Amino acid sequence: MNKLSLLLLIFFAQTCAQQNYLRELEPMAGLPSKLKEVSGLELADNGYFWVIEDSGNQDEIYKINDKGELRESLEIDHAKNEDWEDLAKDSEGNLYIGDFGNNKNERDDLVIYKIPKEELDRKKPNADKIEFRYPQQNDFPPKKDSLYFDTEGFFHLNGHLYIFTKNRTRPYSGKTLMYRVPDKEGSYEAEFLGALFLCEDQNRCSVTSADISPDGKTIALLSYGLVFLLTDFTAPDFSNSTIKIVDLKTNTQIESVCFANDKTLIVADEKNPFGGQTLYKYIMD
Repeated sequence: MNKLSLLLLIFFAQTCAQQNYLRELEPMAGLPSKLKEVSGLELADNGYFWVIEDSGNQDEIYKINDKGELRESLEIDHAKNEDWEDLAKDSEGNLYIGDFGNNKNERDDLVIYKIPKEELDRKKPNADKIEFRYPQQNDFPPKKDSLYFDTEGFFHLNGHLYIFTKNRTRPYSGKTLMYRVPDKEGSYEAEFLGALFLCEDQNRCSVTSADISPDGKTIALLSYGLVFLLTDFTAPDFSNSTIKIVDLKTNTQIESVCFANDKTLIVADEKNPFGGQTLYKYIMD
C-alpha cells in the first residue's frame, strides 16, 4: 500500500469512528452560592446528587436536589482535599472521590477515597484510601511533551475504577491515557490500558469528568464545551470505541458529568466570566 492510500485509510477510519453533532444543554437549576467550583457530580439516592469542589475548598461532599438546593454537607474523616476532581459510584452505592487533580504533573500522592454506603448516613463518614501511581510517570513533572498525568475523570465498572487523564502536553497530542485500579483499599501501580485520541484542540479536548451509563453501554467523557460518547466497546479495551462528539454550545467551564439513567446526562459547571454555576440536563438521541 502506498503512503497516500495509507493516509486516506487512516482519515476515513477516523471519520467513521468520530461523528460530530451540535446539541445545547437544558438548564435545570442554579447551584447554591456556596458551590462556585463544582468539580465532581454523582447520582445519590431518591433523585438527589452528590457534588464536590476542587483544591482550596473544604474536605466535604454536598447533597443537592434537582432544583439546585443544598440539602446536606458531610465532612469526610481522614480525607484531605488536595485536589478533588471527580466522583464515581458503584452498583452497591459506595461513593468514590478522585483526589488526583495534578495541574503541574508534580504530585506523587494520588489517591481515591472510597466511602462505603453505610458511612454516608453519618455526619462525618470514614473513607478507605486507594493510593496509586502511573507506571509511565518517572519524573515529577515530566517534560512538556509528556504532561499526561493530570486527572479529572473516572468511573466504576466491575470491581475497578477506570481513569482517564487530562492532557496538558505541549505540543498538544489530543490523547487521554486510560488506566484502572482495583476498587479496594491498598496501594497500587495503575494498570495502563492504552491511549485514546479525542481531538486536536487543546482548549476543548481534554477530559474534565467521566461516567458510564447504568447499563454499561455508553461512556461519557466531558471536556470544555464537548462531550465524547463512547459505544461499541468491550471493557477494559476502549481504544476501538465508536466516538460521537457532541458540541454542547457553551463557553462556561463544564467540569462534571454523571448519568441519571441510560439516556440522560446531568452536567454541572463552575462560575466563570461567561456564567456557569448551573445544573444542566442532556438527553441523548
